Amino acid sequence: QVRIVESGGGLVQPGGSLRLSCAASASIFRIYELGWYRQGPGEQRELVAAITRSTIINYANSVKGRFTISTDNAKNTVYLQMDSLKPEDTAVYFCNIRPTITTPGYWGQGTQVTVSS
Repeated sequence: QVRIVESGGGLVQPGGSLRLSCAASASIFRIYELGWYRQGPGEQRELVAAITRSTIINYANSVKGRFTISTDNAKNTVYLQMDSLKPEDTAVYFCNIRPTITTPGYWGQGTQVTVSS
């Protein structure tokens, strides 16, 4: 069992920035996949960004060039740097840690991001 705690959400104006953090209770070194997802009001949860096998990075088309996913293995933490935020980025953001290709992954409780003037 891996416990996950997300933080860093909040209210920001359009064009602003936030950095989300995902702290894991276990080592994230050699984890199969580390990802950030989001779920807007009345919407399904969608992938925002993910690192697979420590080398393959994927972004949703809607955030490419604005968001950056990164990790700090020493701190067992995954980050999501979000720049040039738009109102449509408003959602609850969830971290997912998937230890192996055959496991479904562990979820955090989510952190709210609201982009509004």
